[in-house]
Amino acid sequence: MARLAVPAGMRQPLGCDAVAMPAEFGPRLLERLPRAGCVYEDGPRWWWIVPADSDVALQWPPSAFYSPGAVVPDATREPVLVHRPEGSVPYTPPIPLYLGLCRLSGAVPGWAGAVRA
Repeated sequence: MARLAVPAGMRQPLGCDAVAMPAEFGPRLLERLPRAGCVYEDGPRWWWIVPADSDVALQWPPSAFYSPGAVVPDATREPVLVHRPEGSVPYTPPIPLYLGLCRLSGAVPGWAGAVRA
């Protein structure tokens, strides 16, 4: 088990969790997001640092793995940093990440389903 290490000098005022997705989605999502925080890859997955509790009220698609505390539970090798933001915080905004991942994976966002009275 490994924990994603935020680069030295970056602040984490909101705590850190991570969202993993299949590596095939990583580059396409990275180029589409208006802002990306720290992103790591461990071979089969890309890991995106998000503020803690970014899973509240969001049902991440089945292709994603949400990790409280940014823990990589079954790393076969040390995750490598592939993107570092220019600012001093490591976060990717969770809503654009969620919507982009839903679009790439063909999942329907949780709030887009039928409303029941």
